[in-house]
Amino acid sequence: MDERVALVTCPFRAYLHLRNDAERLEALAAAREILRPGGRLVFDVFTPSREDIEETHGRWIEREPGIDERADWDLTEQTLTLSVRGPGGESTMTLWWLEPARWNTLLAEAGFDVLACYGWFDRRPFTAGEDSVWIAARK
Repeated sequence: MDERVALVTCPFRAYLHLRNDAERLEALAAAREILRPGGRLVFDVFTPSREDIEETHGRWIEREPGIDERADWDLTEQTLTLSVRGPGGESTMTLWWLEPARWNTLLAEAGFDVLACYGWFDRRPFTAGEDSVWIAARK
């Protein structure tokens, strides 16, 4: 590749659609490939809390007027099968989550230095909550 960029973003928890570490490393390598040395990768993911799982598992919940969502959690496989239904139809997707320590390891394996891990986009400190926003630099 001839042109490199200073920033790659992967928003909306997109990395949670990757099913295994091989796919995650492939995606991280693709981001690294287009970054300049020192360029930054920014992405967000989540790790569910026990409380969230207990409150939502297997139940239809109205999230927006006329839009219901159902979360089916599998703790062994670390998956969330999320179903959404509304006036326009219904859709289902599966997301795979990881613990923050595993993201840290994968980033290092893919050639990144973690610069920060925040608890949300406002840069609040990460305190082992559900959401995390990662900023990593290409080595």
